[in-house]
Amino acid sequence: MRHLKYYLTFFAVWGAGVASVQAQHAVWASKLVDVSSQKAEGKEAFSPEKVLGEPDALPLGQISNEAWIPKKEGPAEYIEVKFGRSLVAKQVTVIENFNPGSVTKIELIDTRGGRHQVYENRNPGPIPEAFRTLTITFSPSNYRTIGVGVTMNTKAVNGVNQIDAIGIADVAELMVKQEFKQDTKAVTVDSSMVSLGPKVNSKYMDTHPVISPDGRTLFFARQEDPRNTGGANDPQDVWYSTLARSTTGAKIWNEAKNISSPINTTGPNGLASVSSDGNMALLINVYNPDGTLNPKGASITKRTKTGWTKPEKIDIEDFYNDDAEHVDYYLATSGKFLLMAVDRKDGQGEQDIYVSFMKANSKSWTRPLNLGPTINTKKAEFAPFLAADGKTLYFASYGLGGYGKSDIFYSKRLDNSWTNWTTPRNMGPSINSPDFDGYFTLSAAGDEAFLVSSRNGIDNSRDIFRIGLTPQFKPEAVTLVRGKVLDASNQKPIQSVIHYENLLTGEELGVTETNPVDGSYTIVLPSGVQYGYRAEARDYLSESANLDVTDRENYSEITQDLFLVPFAVGQKIKLNNIFFAQSKYYLRENSYPELQRLIKILKAYPTVEIKLEGHTDNQGDPALNLKLSLDRVNEVRKYLISKGINGFRIAVQGYGGTQPIASNEQEETRKLNRRVEFTVTKK
Repeated sequence: MRHLKYYLTFFAVWGAGVASVQAQHAVWASKLVDVSSQKAEGKEAFSPEKVLGEPDALPLGQISNEAWIPKKEGPAEYIEVKFGRSLVAKQVTVIENFNPGSVTKIELIDTRGGRHQVYENRNPGPIPEAFRTLTITFSPSNYRTIGVGVTMNTKAVNGVNQIDAIGIADVAELMVKQEFKQDTKAVTVDSSMVSLGPKVNSKYMDTHPVISPDGRTLFFARQEDPRNTGGANDPQDVWYSTLARSTTGAKIWNEAKNISSPINTTGPNGLASVSSDGNMALLINVYNPDGTLNPKGASITKRTKTGWTKPEKIDIEDFYNDDAEHVDYYLATSGKFLLMAVDRKDGQGEQDIYVSFMKANSKSWTRPLNLGPTINTKKAEFAPFLAADGKTLYFASYGLGGYGKSDIFYSKRLDNSWTNWTTPRNMGPSINSPDFDGYFTLSAAGDEAFLVSSRNGIDNSRDIFRIGLTPQFKPEAVTLVRGKVLDASNQKPIQSVIHYENLLTGEELGVTETNPVDGSYTIVLPSGVQYGYRAEARDYLSESANLDVTDRENYSEITQDLFLVPFAVGQKIKLNNIFFAQSKYYLRENSYPELQRLIKILKAYPTVEIKLEGHTDNQGDPALNLKLSLDRVNEVRKYLISKGINGFRIAVQGYGGTQPIASNEQEETRKLNRRVEFTVTKK
């Protein structure tokens, strides 16, 4: 029988002593920007990259390989770092791991590159402590901090000077305990394990739970149930249960059902992950035409109007796995990253965790990239799970030590290289025990985990349980957006593909498909970014939507229908992601992704002509509003021409506030009237 170690996950705060600050309020440096001198480079001991991530140089007060040492002794040693997200900061923390007292200046760097000094010490020198957590608090300003620069006079403090970590927070509470030590109670939960009950669990082994991001469907595996496709001798089938209702403190699940063919066969079937909308599932094994299974790969199945499609092998460049018995996969919520635990010749030893990236054609994946020696050891690392924030990795390891044969760890991704991670933290004895507990999975809300345990199972079998999580153990906040894609002319649902992107960079961050039955979609957007998202379908033009979750600190859900306009003469399309400075006609940078799509359309259809139409609200002088609306569409036209579009194809007209589409009585609806549209005048 093929063994599948699925991904395991749970939540812990920094084991070396985070105080009560919630994770979403504090960030640690994730990128090295500049450094005056360095004793080592890259990931070697004492290199400046050791400043990145959470504090990990223990024991404090001793020289550590995990902290930076400046190469020189002088009055102006300097390091500048950047964070993965910006904050309206109230504090900055510098961990001086060894020989503290040399810091002379700390500057905050805002998102526009401005520098703001928040600390100065004109008389640096030795202090009695062997280490120091230098925390500076201050009143919040009107800028967002994205980086920090620290200046040191290392000549004033004899001997080696080390900095372990640099962080900022938007709360005044201390980010770390002043004298932090390894916490033997690193993880606790806010409730005992609760069985999902007899509608989900059975006297047979129920294992490998996978919860959909919206928390409404639980997939799992059931072993040797007579109702499996191959009967009682069938090693494993995929089953599922849907949420019936949620009451205060309790969730009621419907009777579990076998997901049946084509996902289930007479072999060991397993579901590794499910897309954000539940319409696509990643399966272990390759499904052969004769119904047998091939362990050399994974498959994708999609939901249709009549059920699930026949699983198709996913194409991974140079894929192989030297361990014929063990493999894990996990498809990130964005659909862009494929994690796997396999044994390859370029690994550290036994199973390692790798990542593949979706290629531009959206049909194949890159050669697996090893996550590196921070995550992987000479022994097996397996069961990867990437939280919906796209940064937090939970996995199991035989090689990192702990409380049992294998323990569960978590680590944060520090940049887009996928090889730069914080030091993995053991989840602690509350999770990692001598008993069998494993296969953790988490919904996008991050408020509870599902796991498998031998404790109190039906007829002593392994069952699926739920554990509630306290706030400090939740991942970074995400927003779940759901809605339908509709034809703007008749309001009928359309099967389409949803794309979402960073409006500042234009980078596409995720892609998914609508439900083939009702046109519904679900996407999950991590906080810290202004997003644009749109639907695409053949013979239609899309009206984009946008959502700014830069400052959103708690999980939330919103409903937003998306509209597609038939590509025909006379059709009008709103360019919702065109932005201008207030009362000005200058284009903001976050308008460029929308404009690039319009350029792409005009280049793909060289005979198409359009009329750009500008609108304002009714506030202020009508004549000035008319001029502003015309100036704005002229600015858009100017940009299109600068990118190679012939000006004769683009007419312009400004309407001021004469054609509102919403009430002007309050700002929430008035802002809808400030818009740019275009009409197809010739095709």
